[in-house]
Amino acid sequence: MMEIFNRQAKHNYFIEDTYECGIELRGCEVKSIRAGKCNLKDSYAIIRSGEIFLLNVYVAPYKEGSIFNESETRSRKLLLHKSEIRKLNDDIRLKGLTLVPLKLYFVKDKVKIELGVCRGKKNYDKRESIKEKDLQRQARKDFKYKY
Repeated sequence: MMEIFNRQAKHNYFIEDTYECGIELRGCEVKSIRAGKCNLKDSYAIIRSGEIFLLNVYVAPYKEGSIFNESETRSRKLLLHKSEIRKLNDDIRLKGLTLVPLKLYFVKDKVKIELGVCRGKKNYDKRESIKEKDLQRQARKDFKYKY
C-alpha cells in the first residue's frame, strides 16, 4: 500500500488532532500519486467560504498522460462534513492552530489525506524533541548491547 508522509510536520508542529478526509483530484493525478510522485513538504490547508482547500502539494505530471495534465501545485479541495469544517474553523480562529497534511494514502482505491490540527513549535521545543529522540535511541542501543 502506497503511503506518502510529511516528515517535517512532526518536527515543526505539535499535532493536537487528526482528521481523515478525501481529496478532489483531476485527470491522471491519481496515477501519479499511486506511482509515488507526490510531495507533502511545505503544504498546508485553509478554509475559504465553508470549504477546505489544500495548497502547495506537489503532484508530478503523469508521464503517459495527455496534454491536459493539471498544474503540479494547484489548490485541491478536501472533502469533509460541514460539522467537521465548522469545528476546524473554530479551532483555527480561536486557538490559532494550523491545518497540515500528515499522510497521503489509499483506502479501497480512493485517495485519503490525514489532516493534522497543529500548533507550531518554537526553536527550543524543536531542540528538546531532538534531545529526547537521541536519548531514546541511545537507550535502545544500550539495551541491545546488554542482552
